[in-house]
Amino acid sequence: MNRRESLTWLAAASALAAYGLRAAFAGDGAKPALTKTKAEWQALLAPAAYKVLFEEDTERAGSSPLNSEKRDGTYVCAACRLPLFDSKHKYESGTGWPSFWQPLPDAIGTRTDYKLIYPRTEYHCARCGGHQGHVFGDGPPPTGKRYCNNGVALAFVPRGEQLPALRT
Repeated sequence: MNRRESLTWLAAASALAAYGLRAAFAGDGAKPALTKTKAEWQALLAPAAYKVLFEEDTERAGSSPLNSEKRDGTYVCAACRLPLFDSKHKYESGTGWPSFWQPLPDAIGTRTDYKLIYPRTEYHCARCGGHQGHVFGDGPPPTGKRYCNNGVALAFVPRGEQLPALRT
């Protein structure tokens, strides 16, 4: 890539970030199975969870009690309650956010995020579309992935307790 192409790409990426445009869902291209209005989600969720899940905010590193959660169990989407991660796939990444090396099957969708100008892979709940975090290629074996999750976007259910019913 020459300098002119680099500058053109940078200008385009900056424009995308400045105007808050989001890329379309990647992967299967499916729309979320559960849709609610902003007002409906706001009524169901704490303000911080709503901002992360449906305005794609990020919680402050080290602020989530789920980062230090060590019990066996399941992490579910705080919005629709879809199971997303098993505690067996959680590890301490040192980032200040709950991190996992693998999601549950068919639990997440991804799209490219240009908010920091360079492309990153954002992941979201496959059922409600709620923003969870970003996936990076610096995780442990066997996947080498780090699913870096906002704690307020999750709820933890200890193993042996019944999972909450999915929201409708």
